[in-house]
Amino acid sequence: MKRRKFIKDSVVGASAFTIVPGSILAKPGRVAPSDKLDIAVIGAGGRGNAHWSGAKESGRANIVALVDVDDKRAANAYRSNPKAKRLKDYRKLENIQDEFDAVMVATPDHTHGVIGMAMMDMGKHAYIEKPLAHDIYEVRQLTEKAAEKNLVTQMGNHGSSGDGIREICEWVWAGMIGDVTEAYCWTNRPVWPQGKPAPTGASPIPDTLDWDLWQGPVPFNHYSPQYLPFKWRGWWDYGTGALGDMGCHIIDPVFKALKLGYPTEVTSSNTTVWVDDFVEADFEKSCPPSSVSHLRFPEREGMPAVKLHWYDGGLMPSFPEGIDPNEKLGNWDGGILLVGDKGMLSAGCYGLNPKLHYPNGNPNMNKPKPSLDRVEDGMDGHMKQWIVACLDGGETSSPLSYAGPLSETVLMGNLGIRSYQMKQLQEGKTPTSWAPYDYPGRKRLLWDGKNMKVTNFDPANQFVRREYRDGWSLT
Repeated sequence: MKRRKFIKDSVVGASAFTIVPGSILAKPGRVAPSDKLDIAVIGAGGRGNAHWSGAKESGRANIVALVDVDDKRAANAYRSNPKAKRLKDYRKLENIQDEFDAVMVATPDHTHGVIGMAMMDMGKHAYIEKPLAHDIYEVRQLTEKAAEKNLVTQMGNHGSSGDGIREICEWVWAGMIGDVTEAYCWTNRPVWPQGKPAPTGASPIPDTLDWDLWQGPVPFNHYSPQYLPFKWRGWWDYGTGALGDMGCHIIDPVFKALKLGYPTEVTSSNTTVWVDDFVEADFEKSCPPSSVSHLRFPEREGMPAVKLHWYDGGLMPSFPEGIDPNEKLGNWDGGILLVGDKGMLSAGCYGLNPKLHYPNGNPNMNKPKPSLDRVEDGMDGHMKQWIVACLDGGETSSPLSYAGPLSETVLMGNLGIRSYQMKQLQEGKTPTSWAPYDYPGRKRLLWDGKNMKVTNFDPANQFVRREYRDGWSLT
């Protein structure tokens, strides 16, 4: 029996993953089927370096294939894994699908959807970087596919395996700050250029890069060094801005501790950049330099309705009364603040260093004993946890069943931001006078999460699901 089929058949129809112990099937001089997971890493350069190196350090994985559209970016991966097969086009993995069991996807946001769907359609377990995909529809399709195929999945929000998020959940669920009705999240991102006019003209394409393949399903743009490397995050065609980059890290503890699901509405606003007197920069292609989004969630599981406020680009919520004015909230990457009717809870990005704050004095409440299982090595064990779950069974910290709704919430914030950016541009108008502007994006966008639809402002629905260029499909 091929190893791929052995692993696949072992999980079909079961909610808990049970693998036959390796000692039963092992033969002298041969690795047992359940001892090593054969992995293909897609997007082997850049962030992918952490994926293949983390998988190897787990001691439970083989890197059998490396996929990257840029030989220069992938050079370190190739050099460090000389036995792995090298491919530029992930679609060619279909030709060797019997040789690997799982994939790790570390490409830019705009190709997560098509790659993740193609691999899970083959029955491959998947570790996909955050956010799960570029738009809400793609995320929903990936989530449903993982459930349909009964696959072991994990999103790359490694803070979800940390001790901090578990402490936050235990403290909130024990009622240590009471009923939470407000949550604040913030980040210093972007740390790349945003709020710029789109590049014009064509720049020479590096010899090592397949630019057409890198663009994947996105309508064709001429190559520009303003897109690569890393700067793609600030362009709507490819990235998901500051919120897409850090939201799945920072909002994660809030989402899990407050047992959130789909939001019911969002309101957003952005920085305005002026290119001349009373003439605004065109943000049609670029994410804004900073933004604020407010999301509402209904009552759920005995918890009251809650408002979640997001700030990026260095913007911050007002400093709360009752906390030492000299205290620093969060960390360099950002932070969270939960406001309850008995107290407050703050933490840094990834849920690090959670703290309780009691404006009216410490009520002498004892912290609950740990009740949630800790992950070996915490955040550093996030990848290994997924690999072990693929081989031996067990849960992951951020399976798509959880990471999907979390990513949809993050991308719902982006839907609000992009709707605010539309302003008069959707009508083909240019602000040229002192006349008041019509800003349709200032509306409260009411959201039907189940059906993925804005119910009171139809132009916003164009951001729920994008159109692919010819030759590309999610199915």
